[in-house]
Amino acid sequence: MKTASALAAALALSAATALAAAAPAAPAAQSSDASSSAQSSADPLERFRRQPLAWSACQEPQLAAAGAECAALTVPLDYREPRGRTLSLAVSRIRSADPAKRRGVLQTNPGGPGERGLDMPVALRERLAPAAAAAYDLVGMDPRGVGAGGGLDCGLTRGTWLRSAGAGRAGFDQAWSLAKADADACWSKYPDLLPHLTTRNTARDVDVLRAALGEQRTSFFGQSYGALLGAVYAQLFPQRVDRLVLDSGLDPARYGIGLFQDMAGANERALDGFAAWAAARDADYRLGATPAAVRATVEGLVRRAEAAPIAIDGFRLDGALLPVLLAVFQSDDRDDALYADALRRLLDAADGRPVQAGEALHEALAMLLLPSPEGGAGLASTAAVLCDDVAVPRSAQWYREAVERSRAAEPVFGPVYNGPTPCASWRGAPLEAPVEVRTAVPALQLHATGDTHAPYRGALALHDRLPGSRLVTVPGRVHTLYLNAYSACADAAVDAYLSTGALPASDTVC
Repeated sequence: MKTASALAAALALSAATALAAAAPAAPAAQSSDASSSAQSSADPLERFRRQPLAWSACQEPQLAAAGAECAALTVPLDYREPRGRTLSLAVSRIRSADPAKRRGVLQTNPGGPGERGLDMPVALRERLAPAAAAAYDLVGMDPRGVGAGGGLDCGLTRGTWLRSAGAGRAGFDQAWSLAKADADACWSKYPDLLPHLTTRNTARDVDVLRAALGEQRTSFFGQSYGALLGAVYAQLFPQRVDRLVLDSGLDPARYGIGLFQDMAGANERALDGFAAWAAARDADYRLGATPAAVRATVEGLVRRAEAAPIAIDGFRLDGALLPVLLAVFQSDDRDDALYADALRRLLDAADGRPVQAGEALHEALAMLLLPSPEGGAGLASTAAVLCDDVAVPRSAQWYREAVERSRAAEPVFGPVYNGPTPCASWRGAPLEAPVEVRTAVPALQLHATGDTHAPYRGALALHDRLPGSRLVTVPGRVHTLYLNAYSACADAAVDAYLSTGALPASDTVC
């Protein structure tokens, strides 16, 4: 079970057409000093686009072992005032496996928002077919506000704002208070930085990096939120896109509180799917002999945790965080046995039986309940990008009513994904409107039908907004396909597209 990546996703928070197969255009010729100076005066971004990147061996062990190079990219804090303050973003590169067959660069983003991207080229290189690995320098970046790119340190801990509002008013009031405290903590420390941690600005950073690499166009591989970033980049810079892979993308129109609410329904459906699986194995796990009985067991466990925290392995898991833990375990149907085992152990612990958590459950509990500077920084970055991108309701009453409306159809996850986030108490409005994604740039989309973090209907909506795209649909419950090695069919589509530029002739169901 890839608990770390699953929890990051849960806390946070994708006629034939082909791209031209011609060799990439050569970088723009360097102009004379005089004309370069004049151009820089006319376009204040030119100095960022032409900056030299000082590559050296990466210090992080995983990157160093893969032979990656690292550098620092300078970008404007505020693209409306490019002569003002700047940010330094950490970038990485693994060169083409066969320089003679090199096509260009493939920039990457792993999702979030709030996830580090510096080491994504390592994971991608391990998965790419040889022809695709030969075609590209693989490029990663820690986005603004993340990791080595100036990661936020607001003192946040897991279990603060992504939590269930519970069954009563006290749980909701606590959720509101904790979410507001997180917003206030970040704003008190980063009042000048926070407003500029947006998807639009990250897309601009991607383009500055493209230019600094000396490339006329860039290919891009983004998963989850990273697929939304790729779509936004294609909208803002369509002429700069070479090949675009969007794995498990989001509906741009639902991004924000709408996406959270959609995740509630997707997780309830996932629980129903798991219940059917577990009911057929009642002799092994004793969770219930019918799907309805398994669901009743899970809902009953949540109520018991709300009444008294479940003690196991030195942890105390309450009803506010138990549903978040369930969302982690049910995000990949290949983990159903681990999910069932974890539930059995939690039920036994709630009954007062001596029981140990086991490796998978212990790891998930530790990630959710133990203080972690890295986890807190990721949560802060997630909140910052979400809140800076899209305005949300600011009234506590709005969230109370949303939670109550959700209970009938979404009894376990409705109180989680309809509850307040720091965005409800964010200071100020977004500086720019969200990007309206609607472009004919060709793209390859991948999506699983049971995705709990980026519901499948969002993939269909994104597909409508990208009429030049082809959608590869994979039946199953998983979030992000290619790096998770979930579907050989989807993998083949990615490798073929990146290698040849040929999209499937039509939408495909694997």
